[in-house]
Amino acid sequence: MTSHDEATWAIQHRGVNDGSDAAVVLAGVSTEPISMERLEELVADDSAGAIVTFNGRVRNHDDGNGVVSIDYEAHPDANQVVQRIAADVAKGSGACKIAIQHRAGHLELGDVALGAAVSASHRAEAFSLLEDAVEQVKLQLPVWKRQEFDDGSHEWTGSA
Repeated sequence: MTSHDEATWAIQHRGVNDGSDAAVVLAGVSTEPISMERLEELVADDSAGAIVTFNGRVRNHDDGNGVVSIDYEAHPDANQVVQRIAADVAKGSGACKIAIQHRAGHLELGDVALGAAVSASHRAEAFSLLEDAVEQVKLQLPVWKRQEFDDGSHEWTGSA
């Protein structure tokens, strides 16, 4: 790569965070299926050059066990926790909009358990905010999951 190419790459990938807060357009826990299309529509913005999404789905395995389904049980304060997380990560992010939703209740293989979408003027801000939001939800959200395994056993874990 030439020095001009390197400089161009650095400019394009450094991000342009103006320090503004992203608007939180949706943040919460729902027993209804999560529509990734809806999340993407909610964060759409004419000033956004990038929209990125995270689609966390129920997979068919965990630690060598075959997973059949998952039941999520949310603490009564879970909605407020997601709202606080969204507001905290949006603050000063330079992004346009953010939407985060986690499921509660019974989920089958392939169902979306955690959906998030972020829009920003540039991809660097969008990816950064999305990663931070998903990590904070996984760390802080008071949701417990009961995994049902294909051998008839189950396991409770204390985080999303």
